[in-house]
Amino acid sequence: MTIREGLSWAREALQEACERPAFEAELLLAYHLDKDRTSLIIHELEGITDVDAFQELIQRRAAHEPYEYIVGSASFYDIHLEVEKGVLIPRPETEILIDLVAEIIEREKITKIAEIGVGSGAISIVLARKFPNLKIIATDISDTPLKVAGQNIKTFGLEEQIELRKSNLLDEVPESVELVVSNPPYIAEDFLLKSNVVDYEPKEALFGGSVGDELLKQIILDVRDRGTKYLACEMGYDQKEPIQDFVNKIGVKYIKFYQDLAGFDRGFIMQFNESE
Repeated sequence: MTIREGLSWAREALQEACERPAFEAELLLAYHLDKDRTSLIIHELEGITDVDAFQELIQRRAAHEPYEYIVGSASFYDIHLEVEKGVLIPRPETEILIDLVAEIIEREKITKIAEIGVGSGAISIVLARKFPNLKIIATDISDTPLKVAGQNIKTFGLEEQIELRKSNLLDEVPESVELVVSNPPYIAEDFLLKSNVVDYEPKEALFGGSVGDELLKQIILDVRDRGTKYLACEMGYDQKEPIQDFVNKIGVKYIKFYQDLAGFDRGFIMQFNESE
């Protein structure tokens, strides 16, 4: 099977699995051959080595397995992160959260923060690279994310800046921090997700309860009760009103919601009253 023939077959096999079958066919063949996509065009009449292995990659994607799990890597911000099943694949919209948190860190000269739900380490790693003097305690309740985040932290040489702890929320973080950041589970349990998400990505990183915002509200209360000044979180597109109602009841200094690039409500930055 030549490269041209392989791409033709792969495009057809991926028609129902993804929005850009030709593009993903090229990506997976380039990954398989350890070449860039441009070289596929130049060498399209050359044969594909280990055709069976290439076809297995395509069949996995045709079964809706995320591309990032197949290749074991995800692009995020300006870096590539190792990922595997059991670890949430970082999304582009989380880059907005990072930029907003970075503004606060720079403005307030913050030196110590915590992250709830470290996942692949995406948020903590990008922030640590932006601020070499920043110390981060990053928690997760599951072993696989802690393992993968640890590998990514080591890859970027950030072991002195980021400390990982197995913890439910901040239960194992008695230290004082100035800001908490989190992309927590916030999807309602009965919400219908695409098969490439619900069949492969970790449910504990997706679903936040029967309504979806239960964990968000618990994080707000926990961070407030610790006396931490700032909280920055992602949330679901339909959770602005219930979160606003909730903070109106408990009282905060301010809450500012932000939107993603598609114009959907995506998260908030919150400052607590000093007395709290």
